[in-house]
Amino acid sequence: MVSGSELQFEMVAKTFHGLEEILAGEIKALGGQDIEILNRAVRFRGNKASLYKMNLYLRTALRILIPVIQTQIKNQVDLYARVREFEWEKYLQPGMTLAVDSFLNSSVFTNSQFVSLRAKDAIVDRLRDKYKRRPSISKTDPDLFINVHLTSNQLTVSIDTSGQSLHKRGYRISNFEAPLNEVLAAGLIMLTGWKGENDFFDPMCGSGTLGIEAALIAREIPPGIFRKKFGFEKSPGFDAHLMEDIFDNIQEKKWEGKVYSSDISKQALQIAIKNAKQASVHKNIVFRGLDFKDYPKIADKAMVIINPPYGQRMVKSEIIRFYKSIGDVMKKSFEGAEVWIISSNLEALKHIGLKPDSKYKLFNGALECRFNRYYIYPGSKKRLHEGEMI
Repeated sequence: MVSGSELQFEMVAKTFHGLEEILAGEIKALGGQDIEILNRAVRFRGNKASLYKMNLYLRTALRILIPVIQTQIKNQVDLYARVREFEWEKYLQPGMTLAVDSFLNSSVFTNSQFVSLRAKDAIVDRLRDKYKRRPSISKTDPDLFINVHLTSNQLTVSIDTSGQSLHKRGYRISNFEAPLNEVLAAGLIMLTGWKGENDFFDPMCGSGTLGIEAALIAREIPPGIFRKKFGFEKSPGFDAHLMEDIFDNIQEKKWEGKVYSSDISKQALQIAIKNAKQASVHKNIVFRGLDFKDYPKIADKAMVIINPPYGQRMVKSEIIRFYKSIGDVMKKSFEGAEVWIISSNLEALKHIGLKPDSKYKLFNGALECRFNRYYIYPGSKKRLHEGEMI
């Protein structure tokens, strides 16, 4: 990918809106330099070891990109010319395959498929002229992933070193309804500041993503350890010995706490258990079949994250009653705990009956959400917060 293990180069880690500062903190902890927070991304510098570590260790990154072309263009002729003049033979050898994805925020270019096609043509034409042989296109498992980004007339072409999105950890072998994205789940946990100091509760666990990510965080297990491969491993410059050294230095933490994942659905619990076993954290998680309205009293200072249904398939009166019942259980069973709720239904959140003392704006897919924190005070303090709106 990049020759010379000590050579510093620019990288960009992509993430979800609202997780940029968390991602920047992760990158700094892993030794990233010259860190700059962008919109849904973080720019930084590092060497080849940094590249491998970022892909393996970052919990809130979706992709790690290496920008190779950054320039301004006026039209499709410029697009083709700027892409074709780059030395793609450093990255793509005869017999290898490629794929091109484009992301546009431009009034000049409005068709992402057309931009991807023109960029692909420029690369293929250059390599055909050099080697008298055209590289093939593979949409499912290419040797080289290329990312084209156009903002107005600013063109950035990057090598995607991750391959499949980093949210695809490799431990999810089965899904339940609307599974929570792994990167978002890790981001939610990290926004709370929880690192395993006390027990973690996921009362509406679905396929178990929040609980699994919590256990991985508490045990300091790299989220990429379960993946079969990364995009950079197919690069001509891939250093297998360096990657092996990085794997050899992984140090998992022994954790005495527990994650409690529960759901009313037996099917969801079966799926969650399978996923947890695949992630090798099933011994850290207690799975329980529970209706949330019957949730027992939990210990003080526990961390709770609730990902309830957002109500797209429920009538308004039903979802309001449901969210009111969530608030009732919080007051009854979660006194002394720190409770976070994520939902895109801002109206329903008002019927929790408690005032959040902290909130974040996030996106779950295309849905704009609020991630609200509630401290459940006992006695009179709790009453001061009841009934107040977000």
